Amino acid sequence: MLVSKSSIAKEAIEVAPRGNLNARLVYFNTLYTDSPAKTIHIVREAVREADNVSEKITPIVRIRDLGESSIDFEVKYWLEDYARYNDTDALVRQRIWYAFRRAGIRFAFPTRTLHVERKAQMEAAQMDGRGFIDRLSAVDIFAPLSVDETARLAQASASHIFAPGETVIRAGDQGSSMFVVHNGRVAVQVTDNGRPRTVAVLNEGDFFGEMALFTGEPRTANVVALEETEVLEIGYQAMKHLFATNPDLVESLSHTIAERRAGLSARPEDKEAVAEESAGLFNSIRRFFGLD
Repeated sequence: MLVSKSSIAKEAIEVAPRGNLNARLVYFNTLYTDSPAKTIHIVREAVREADNVSEKITPIVRIRDLGESSIDFEVKYWLEDYARYNDTDALVRQRIWYAFRRAGIRFAFPTRTLHVERKAQMEAAQMDGRGFIDRLSAVDIFAPLSVDETARLAQASASHIFAPGETVIRAGDQGSSMFVVHNGRVAVQVTDNGRPRTVAVLNEGDFFGEMALFTGEPRTANVVALEETEVLEIGYQAMKHLFATNPDLVESLSHTIAERRAGLSARPEDKEAVAEESAGLFNSIRRFFGLD
């Protein structure tokens, strides 16, 4: 490679050996009120799943400085294809933003600046739970719930936003919650000969992970966001409270879930199979929620 002296004098030259894993650094900050240990874990997990980030070396997240108004961090990661470093840097910053949004971690602003944030009308409507109530009311497995019970479930739900390509749940993971797609789309994927294969695409109003919520079963598939997607997470404690105040819900929910699962199978009209699965679910739910 020949480089003129005039270019050397004017430009910074970066050498990236071909065939090697070359590293990049991306910088970000947080407020002093946010836990550094939590931040390091969340960013490391978010970055390691980004496209073109090598799986061979785990990203390193560390504190660079204790700044005037922020804790300053850097994340060091290694690229599979260094020629795409600009796009990968941008993707890493995007993943950090989404991970912070879900975890409630905030980027720092200069303390001498007054930062005023005005919520959009749609966000304000969702803050009072109206949007969540309407969404859960349309979910078929929650049809047995009363209006008041649906409102309480919506109030206890948590909203999470995922970037395109981010994993919402992973097959084999333990879980005790389910998700409803509020905005966006997700793909349900299984591993086939070592490669992901999409078996279903879920749209707004669809749900997944219900067996983990009601019986504690491990996740059976990966679910990946196809675009910027908001999901509502419904957890164990929210359902336990509803079952405690209305034990009859266990039986009606068991039957609704069994009917749905039969509808997805090859024998949707087999009433005997539905009744048998409903009874099994009834016992599993009561056992998982300690209602025996």
